[in-house]
Amino acid sequence: MGILAWIIFGLIAGVIAKLIMPGKDGGGFIVTCILGIIGAVVGGWVATFLHIGGSVTGFNLPSFLVAVAGAIIVLIIYRMVRR
Repeated sequence: MGILAWIIFGLIAGVIAKLIMPGKDGGGFIVTCILGIIGAVVGGWVATFLHIGGSVTGFNLPSFLVAVAGAIIVLIIYRMVRR
């Protein structure tokens, strides 16, 4: 999937990750979106590298789930570093 698609997925995934893991992270909506974009790209790269769930391409449910999972992982790491 192209980088532009991962950015769009990342914006949405960041918001969903924040809804799944509420809390005060600092930075507000902008930081949440940036973490979502990073998480989506990292999640997509890891899923492709590990061949999890087939190819991660296009706007589909498996790609979206990978983006959300990546955003949640990046949010967890961000919270651990900020403490």
